[in-house]
Amino acid sequence: MKTTVKVATTNEFFKRGEKLAKLADQGKRMPRERIIAFEDPEDLARLITTAKLVLFREVRECPGTITDLSHRLHRDRSAVKRDIDELERIGLVEVEEMPFPGHGRKKEVRAVAEQVLLAM
Repeated sequence: MKTTVKVATTNEFFKRGEKLAKLADQGKRMPRERIIAFEDPEDLARLITTAKLVLFREVRECPGTITDLSHRLHRDRSAVKRDIDELERIGLVEVEEMPFPGHGRKKEVRAVAEQVLLAM
């Protein structure tokens, strides 16, 4: 699935909703894409930091635990956790709790989107 992250107005949001509703009414296929839109460009800019982009690429290439990711990226675990929380909140990654044999449970981080397009 393609995910587009961009700045958009409320009007654009409603126009897209109308287009999708018409497709649904006509029984046509819905596009396999997700759009994450920000009204304020500053909110988008906070998301697109170099550290978060590098982290997202790493998760997409090789999913793992937050601890694994922090070791691979040579970053503090708490900073990686904060960035993962934000990427999860907007829907770019998912965190799944899984059994960790002999040690209880672990949280695995995976990218949700196969392809991400940043649009301004």
